[in-house]
Amino acid sequence: MRTLLLSLVALTLASAAQAQLRLPLVLSDGAVLQRHHPIPVWGWAAPDAAVSVRLGDAAGQATADAEGRWRTTLPARSAGGPVDLVVTSGGERAQATDLLVGDVWVLSGQSNMEWTLANADDAEAVVATADDPGLRHFLVPKSFASMPQDELAGGSWAVASPETIGGFSAVGTFFARDIRAHHDVPIGLLHTSWGGSRIEPWMSADMLGLSTAEVDALRDQEAARVDALAARLRGVLGGDLPTEDAGLGDDGPHWSDPDLDTSDWVRLQVPGLWEAQGYDGLDGVAWIRTSFTLSAAEAAEGLTLGLGMIDDSDETWVNGVAVGGMTDAWNQVRRYPVSAEALRVGANTLTVRVTDTGGGGGIAGDADLVYLEWPGGRRRSLAGAGWHFKPAVVRLDADAQKNQVPMELWNQMVAPLTAQPVAGVLWYQGESNANTPEDAAAYGAQFRALIQGWREAWNQPDLPFFWAQLASFHAPPTGPDDTGLWPTLRESQSAALALDRTAEAVLLDVGEADDIHPRDKRSVGERLARAARAMVYGEGGLVVSGPRYRRHTVGGGEVTVTFGHVGDRLGTRGGVPLGGFALRGADGAWHDAEARIVGHRVVVSSPSVPIPVAVRYAWADNPVAATLVNAEGLPAAPFRAE
Repeated sequence: MRTLLLSLVALTLASAAQAQLRLPLVLSDGAVLQRHHPIPVWGWAAPDAAVSVRLGDAAGQATADAEGRWRTTLPARSAGGPVDLVVTSGGERAQATDLLVGDVWVLSGQSNMEWTLANADDAEAVVATADDPGLRHFLVPKSFASMPQDELAGGSWAVASPETIGGFSAVGTFFARDIRAHHDVPIGLLHTSWGGSRIEPWMSADMLGLSTAEVDALRDQEAARVDALAARLRGVLGGDLPTEDAGLGDDGPHWSDPDLDTSDWVRLQVPGLWEAQGYDGLDGVAWIRTSFTLSAAEAAEGLTLGLGMIDDSDETWVNGVAVGGMTDAWNQVRRYPVSAEALRVGANTLTVRVTDTGGGGGIAGDADLVYLEWPGGRRRSLAGAGWHFKPAVVRLDADAQKNQVPMELWNQMVAPLTAQPVAGVLWYQGESNANTPEDAAAYGAQFRALIQGWREAWNQPDLPFFWAQLASFHAPPTGPDDTGLWPTLRESQSAALALDRTAEAVLLDVGEADDIHPRDKRSVGERLARAARAMVYGEGGLVVSGPRYRRHTVGGGEVTVTFGHVGDRLGTRGGVPLGGFALRGADGAWHDAEARIVGHRVVVSSPSVPIPVAVRYAWADNPVAATLVNAEGLPAAPFRAE
């Protein structure tokens, strides 16, 4: 027996030792490596261990340092593959199969970059033609750290197929498909985004210009905030914060069971986010229930259940029968058919399991969206205070708010990616920095610092960096002074064009007044691809942008504006009248102006401004009258000039 025990101990120790050799997640099965650059290969092994690396016919050697980290560099390769990566150290072996060599593009920003193809316009057509082993997507999970990390929190590569592509970034997918339609090169998308994030979390301490003392103070402040929120929620919930969902019925009744004892559940107003009802800071999973009574005739007909907009995901049951559910659809109205077979004469139980990943949680929207509806359109409201609520999994909203904390996303979601070269960066962010005039104006310096800082971190001084300008949003302006804050943020974005190897996709024509997430992601991706095709892939003759202000002259009561990026001509979108211009006189008042196209110029005038001193175009959150385009149909960028 003693011999057997010693053998088991030896095997256990050997297994532990074998677990020390590993590759980073980004160098896993299906990875795309950057072509035309020396290829770094790195990972972890036993301290001081010798490591051998082979990628196809290329080989390299490395020695792990005292902490087990190792790195070697293999010769640059042209586009191609697949190849396998094999790493050995002593008796250990790690490998990644089906690797391609091509172009790796980093996707980053907030929810409009995060927006999946499945929820975008044209998704069905793209899914139908999705099979493409040369298009791959790596989703970096939402994660954060107080110090820079050398490994991601998770993630894996997915090859484009009808089964996978719906979960890809929509902007990234349309970008990659456009590139691949014109160039036979594999494309890998490293997608690292977080909805609602400000720019500061994507920046390092150096990019933010913070001293060591300032960084330490920020970390202490953040730790205190998290501790305070946890303590308050423990008080509200009356004990420890649950981490496993008891409602799923693994160790007791399922919480959709009509006979469940809910005497310890609390009242909840529906519709209404639970944060506004005493549970501020609560993210995770909560169950919400109510009951309703049906006559025999009502039960026999079947009905449609309206549940408003649920933030963010739901699973819904009637009398324990699953009737619907949606994932990550916080702004979509729920309408679920309920068959007569699921209904009862008399009392019926409705149960909704809500998963909230950040921000508000619960059943939201207008009261008239929460109802029972029978064939013929007759409705009965379910809105009111007759609902009950119980949290099942508590994740602190402090974690969800990490997308507001300086440095924390850079540390965990970007820093580990900088170990390998990439083709460029696509960026779609800024909505969360347009909250105040000071925020919007400060973004210009922040954005330039981020671009320069990312280039330094990747050790690629000329790294292409292309971004989406904020799309139109909010109600159209009621007059020339109704500008909002987004024009200033757009101006701050455009200021970064002063840096080399940058480009901006103007999106004034794809926004939606009542939705910050326009579904037209094709225009975004393809406009970014147009810039890449011209500036990275060497296609000549491409106009990469809509018209951009170059200079202006004043004379005879008119302002003549000269544009660049015109192509063959200036025009208007759909041939409608030209609009969106305003003039200011010496009195400081802005007035809507008339405008006409003359060659590559626009002549602007207003009878209310005989001596103009300033001109601007598309200077509103949602400048619906701004119709200037070039021959390619690309919209002109907003501007203001004295």
